[in-house]
Amino acid sequence: MRSHGAQGPWGVLIALVVLGAWLGHLVWLLVGAELSFASPLTYLHIAVQAWLCTGLFITGHDAMHGTVGRPRWVNQAVGTVACFLFAGLSYRRLVVNHHAHHTDPTGPDDPDFSTRTQSFWPWFATFMRRYTTWPQILVMAVKFNLLLLLGVGQWRILAFWVLPAVLGTVQLFYFGTFVPHRRPDTPDMAPHHARSLPRNHLWALLSCFFFGYHWEHHQSPSTPWWRLWRMRDERARL
Repeated sequence: MRSHGAQGPWGVLIALVVLGAWLGHLVWLLVGAELSFASPLTYLHIAVQAWLCTGLFITGHDAMHGTVGRPRWVNQAVGTVACFLFAGLSYRRLVVNHHAHHTDPTGPDDPDFSTRTQSFWPWFATFMRRYTTWPQILVMAVKFNLLLLLGVGQWRILAFWVLPAVLGTVQLFYFGTFVPHRRPDTPDMAPHHARSLPRNHLWALLSCFFFGYHWEHHQSPSTPWWRLWRMRDERARL
């Protein structure tokens, strides 16, 4: 199975589109949208913003693997911005932890895996405890209060910034960690201890930006998210 690494300007362009869509939609929701909780459109926009939050993190994740652009500084810049915007995360710390995950997926030194329980919420709590830091909490508090000072209504901040980020985090964990790596292992998970979603490209895109094709990601970390569907097709033909 061949790698589908980033080529030309596409990685940078797609990263900028995702970043721009996340930021543009968020700004409109915070200051320009005429929405109320009585309107079904409000909940649709929350779902869209949550989905864009997953894309924001996946963009930072791709940068960790050097697939956004060829120069290292491009990946560092995009990854730093994406992770900071997502939840005040430290890109450098994430790089260390994520490469530890790829070195020994589901092993004792995998920071993403729970050896104590395979139940969703306890595992999620362990995952969040490992990744949440006091500097991150401080950054998010500063962001929240800055938005208040700029005159954004608190209900808008909670509904359109906080809630989508929380939903996006749960979505990322479910499709990018829990489903792919939960035990017991099956033969098709070898040698990466990772399984993939059934081949359905539309659902794979909507659920988690093709990150549910997780075996393919571990097989070829140099393949960007937007080309994982090709690897899934190739694997299906084998």
